[in-house]
Amino acid sequence: MWLRDELLKSIWYAFTALDVDHRGKVSKSQLKVLSYNLCTVMRIPHEPTAFEEHFKDDNEGPLSNEGYMPYLNRYILDKVSEDFDVIEFYRMCWTLCYKKNIYPQRLIISDNDAFRVWCIFNFLSEDKYPLVIVIEEVEYLLRKLSEAMGIGWNEERFVDYKLQQNTKSSLSVWELIELVGLIYFSKGTERQILSMGINEVFSELILDILKQGYMMKKGHKRKNWTERWFVLQPTLLSYYTCEDLTEKKGDIILDQNCFVEVSGAACLCIMNTPLQDKDGKKCLFIIKCSDKSFEINASDKKKKQEWIQAVQTCIQQQRLGLLSPHREARLRRRELRQRQRVEEDDLSKRMRRLQASNESKQKQLEDMRMKMEEAAAKATLEELRRKKNQSDLQDRYRMDLEREKMVRQQMEEQVAQKSSELEQYLQRVRELEELYHRLEEALEDERQAKQDEEAARKLQTRLLEQEAAKRAELEQIYLQQQRTLSQTEAEKEELRAEQLAKERELQAATQLLERLESERHGALEQYQEVSRKLERAANKTKTWKDKVAKQEGLVRLIQPGHKGPQRITNWGPASFSDMELDLRKKSWQESKNQGAQAQ
Repeated sequence: MWLRDELLKSIWYAFTALDVDHRGKVSKSQLKVLSYNLCTVMRIPHEPTAFEEHFKDDNEGPLSNEGYMPYLNRYILDKVSEDFDVIEFYRMCWTLCYKKNIYPQRLIISDNDAFRVWCIFNFLSEDKYPLVIVIEEVEYLLRKLSEAMGIGWNEERFVDYKLQQNTKSSLSVWELIELVGLIYFSKGTERQILSMGINEVFSELILDILKQGYMMKKGHKRKNWTERWFVLQPTLLSYYTCEDLTEKKGDIILDQNCFVEVSGAACLCIMNTPLQDKDGKKCLFIIKCSDKSFEINASDKKKKQEWIQAVQTCIQQQRLGLLSPHREARLRRRELRQRQRVEEDDLSKRMRRLQASNESKQKQLEDMRMKMEEAAAKATLEELRRKKNQSDLQDRYRMDLEREKMVRQQMEEQVAQKSSELEQYLQRVRELEELYHRLEEALEDERQAKQDEEAARKLQTRLLEQEAAKRAELEQIYLQQQRTLSQTEAEKEELRAEQLAKERELQAATQLLERLESERHGALEQYQEVSRKLERAANKTKTWKDKVAKQEGLVRLIQPGHKGPQRITNWGPASFSDMELDLRKKSWQESKNQGAQAQ
């Protein structure tokens, strides 16, 4: 059944055509004539009394579209059936409106083609009044026309056209007719090709012709094969004697119970296994309905597959309860645009919220700027007061500074005087420190001299001990020689030989003794040298002692020990103490007595 919205669009154009003054109202007599014509075209019984009864309270003047709509819905549209010629209905509405809005002599298309574009506009336009077609649907229509004309789609050309429209996002039907028949296809396009393209798109969108073409059909009575022009629509497959559609031979109703047989069994999809050849037909397929079957043969395998797929698509649409493919595609495009509008509205709302937030922030910034300016003014006044107070304080500080300068000069003079006294005192302390260091060096020299003397004394003692040991050894040798001489005369020669050996040993010991003696003399000279150094140190200490005594007794000299008269023996001066010398004397005397007894 025809959609009521599509019928209302055509009636709206007829109503606006009768509104000569463009006030949105039409006289009752004109509406009565329009209602009669609508009923006639749509094959509805006309009831003049119903019209008068419905508008009996509206005697004051013309009726608006809103006032006419309840009558239109109740007495006309609610009674519409599918047995009327919708193209005749469209043409009647078109006849009322087109002469007042277009100039046919300017267009490169005929009135009939303009009528088809008008019908296509009503199909693609939005369901809002006044009727307009959005730019996306304009692009869809131009693409379809380009494909039907076989010239290909030119994206750059359409983009240039949209740029020329600036912010205009929709067109009226008369602007669309002018675009198709005067602007867009005016260059390099033949009128005949454009007319054929418009007719093909019109057949596809308005007449719901999904596919058409010649095929062979087998008769039901005489069983002969005849060529027919087939026209496929969403609910039926019609066939005519030729393509001018003047003589209709029959319809194949496509409902949910139909199916297409392409092999030995029925299926709902396209299969490549062909039926067995019948009467020499190699591209045969059968459409089986609930009451009868139709055997059809295509011209080639490609056409056969195309027709089978198209018929099965229509049957599937019926089973799913869907509208025609083009109406479904139109609904999907509208839903997509609706979602896009919702998203754009949400985006615009967010942008407005952001803008409001930005404005509030700008206002806050402006308030902050005003407060900062006030604060700056207050700061300027405060700065002036501060500078004044600072100048007063500077004057006061200047006077205090001058007084402090005078006091400082006096203090500097006193400090200079004290500094000179301190310098003298420090100079005296430095001299005493230098004198103290020199005295320490002298004491160190004396200490070193004593250490050298002690070392020399120890060396001399060791040499004397070695010499005494050698002398004791020589005395023992001499005593042995004396004892040997008192032995027998027989041993005298042997003893003499031994004596010669002993004399040689004695001579060697004597040489050793002489060497020790020379060493003792060297040690003695060394001791004398140390003594001279010690004496010089003592003299030097004495001299420093006198100098320190002159410096108010700040340093106490270290006195050297008592020096008694040194004892000089044959081993050198101060070699032994008195006790050691007595012991050595006793030992030597005892050894001498023992040697005399042995002889």
